[in-house]
Amino acid sequence: MRWPLCRLLFLLMLGTLSSLPMAALAQESAPAPAAEAPAVEPPAPRIGIVTMQPGSIFFERFGHDAIVVEDPVSGRAISYNFGYFDPSEQDFIGRFIRGDMMYYLVALPLEQDLSYYAETGRGANLQWLDLSPEQARTLAASLAERAKPENARYRYDYYTANCATMVRDTIDEALGGGLHAQLSGRSRGNTYRSESVRLASPAPWMWLGFDVGLGPYADQPLSRWQEAFVPMRLADALRQVKNSEGRPLVQAEQELLPHRIAPEPAEFARRWWPWLLCGLVLAGGVIALRHRRRVLGGLALPLWLLCGIAGGLLTFLWGFSAHHAAWANRNLLQLSPLCLLLLPGAITLLRGHTPRAWFRVLLWSVAVLSGLGLVLHWLTLQPQINLQWIVLLLPVHVALAWVLGRRDPSVTAG
Repeated sequence: MRWPLCRLLFLLMLGTLSSLPMAALAQESAPAPAAEAPAVEPPAPRIGIVTMQPGSIFFERFGHDAIVVEDPVSGRAISYNFGYFDPSEQDFIGRFIRGDMMYYLVALPLEQDLSYYAETGRGANLQWLDLSPEQARTLAASLAERAKPENARYRYDYYTANCATMVRDTIDEALGGGLHAQLSGRSRGNTYRSESVRLASPAPWMWLGFDVGLGPYADQPLSRWQEAFVPMRLADALRQVKNSEGRPLVQAEQELLPHRIAPEPAEFARRWWPWLLCGLVLAGGVIALRHRRRVLGGLALPLWLLCGIAGGLLTFLWGFSAHHAAWANRNLLQLSPLCLLLLPGAITLLRGHTPRAWFRVLLWSVAVLSGLGLVLHWLTLQPQINLQWIVLLLPVHVALAWVLGRRDPSVTAG
């Protein structure tokens, strides 16, 4: 009974051993699995900057720009535009006044983005950038992510976070800081004030508002980097920049839309002596009317009202808003809120009476503050370019104080 079992086990062992070489041979002769083909990266997108020329409406005076990402396969071009806002959002006007505005990055087809500019006659030029494939892919992916609704909002500032500076910063990030490095050490002497007044010059109320409302912050000489808050200045600066390999960053330029309206205002020198001449003429008129106090009261009333309202606005911008370009504005010494307190005295003069003593004190206080503005202009270490307002208003304030600050014995006190 044992032998057949042992014999069976022996035969099974021999069969197993005899099969091993054949299995090994079969394994050796089996074809090796084919190696996976390396993944082929899609062609890099083409990156460009489109610059729109200034328009005729006040909020179009500074021009505009956007980043263009073109698919090299389909040719479809997407415009990434940082200039959108929603006037219907809650408390939009209040946030605008306080300097707490929120803008959006919006992605839309380039043709759609350009349609408004074509209708209004505003020119548009496209600069294609020479970026490496990796830089272009990274930039395109970053823009697509930022354009998502949950990421699109940003806090807007006229000079440091607008449509042009957001484009500038995005390109600088793609170049690893190369744009900032090449532009930050160079300056042409322009300032936020000079650029604002120049671009707003077709609308007198607008450039006067900028000139009165901006403080000493707006008079610092700008580097080419800072100057790029103006889209046209950014386009000009890009023509002088090198890419990471030392080649010109701007590879090619093309006109997308012709400019059919008034061109961008040219630079011009500002002179203060015409303002002085005007101030002296007005002061001479006040002195010539020194015996007609009722007439002077009628003429001074709108002047003091205007100065007081303007001074109140400047005080609000400095003390209660985030418009830091308007802080510490020395035009407050020329447009003093104290002028509002002079209005009752002007009404008293219109009635043919002499204002009380406090009126004379206020008159001379306004004149002294205006004179202090001239002293600070010459002595300060942080200048504000407001000499034109000083030489215009100081002679008038002094003349009114000298003429109306004296008691007229021919009329009774009111």
